[in-house]
Amino acid sequence: MSDPRIPQDPDEYSATVLGSHWFQRPAEDVAPDRVEGEVLRFGPGVTAAALRRAADGPTTAQIWHGTLPGGGAGGVPPRRRGVLRRYALACAVLLAVLAFLAWQRFGPEVSVRRVTVAAPEQPLACDGTADVVAVLETDGRPGTVTYRWERSDGTTSGLLREQLARHQTEARLHLLWTFRGQGEHRATARLVIVSPTPGHTAETRFTYRCE
Repeated sequence: MSDPRIPQDPDEYSATVLGSHWFQRPAEDVAPDRVEGEVLRFGPGVTAAALRRAADGPTTAQIWHGTLPGGGAGGVPPRRRGVLRRYALACAVLLAVLAFLAWQRFGPEVSVRRVTVAAPEQPLACDGTADVVAVLETDGRPGTVTYRWERSDGTTSGLLREQLARHQTEARLHLLWTFRGQGEHRATARLVIVSPTPGHTAETRFTYRCE
């Protein structure tokens, strides 16, 4: 029995054969002839040079993790890494030189340049006290000067310290020497710098006279 929906007149009907691509998935994706626009990549990113060095072509995992063959970590070429290392060494040397110059200019240790000592010109009277004054001339750096007084009677003051502020170029140090009794004595007082610049000394003489 014929289907009433199909016209019986052969001149009014013809069968149409559908191509297989209408109902079968192609075995391989056909690459488009052309692609407009730019590809957006997410993740660390990939350089074009690294893509060219990939022998078998980059995989999706390599692009995502930034581990393309020959690209290294972060896709930085070896030549560029060498340049960066050279610049890093030059910067380190420059910083070391600047630190040394800053240490010379603003270092913590003061430098003593000159020492003078003075005592009363007139003879000291009975039971009098001589004020012996030493003047230190420095370079103006801050720091501590360690010194001692030596007297001609064989005694010393022990180590004493004077703190100097920045830009202070002069310090005055006093030795009070008291005498008792009658007689005449020729006294000598000497200042000795112990640190930070040892070797500086200065002395003075004065007379004690009591009749």
